[in-house]
Amino acid sequence: MIIRLEDIQFKAYHGVYPEEREQGNIFLVNVSLTLPDNRALETDRLEDTVDYQRVYQVVKHEMEQPSQLLEHVAGRIRQQLTVLCPTAEVHIQIKKKNPPLGGKVAWATVEL
Repeated sequence: MIIRLEDIQFKAYHGVYPEEREQGNIFLVNVSLTLPDNRALETDRLEDTVDYQRVYQVVKHEMEQPSQLLEHVAGRIRQQLTVLCPTAEVHIQIKKKNPPLGGKVAWATVEL
């Protein structure tokens, strides 16, 4: 079973340049949790699956911690979700809108 939260949008303050950390930018986060088993298919009980609200809270908390590199943010999110869902395979994607690269670039993306 795969559970996804897609295009979670944040204004956050990640970046190498001071203006990125001061002005912030728009980020999209995608989370995918692959579970070997999900009893909720049969039980219809929240405690037998992944609580989406708790996943969102982990992502939100880590996105609120300014970092220079998206790689670092993605690593922290993956680490915390692995604690929350130890049997899940965790995939994270973070997209940064209009990164300051000296030309027109829609998104910079990091995936783990």
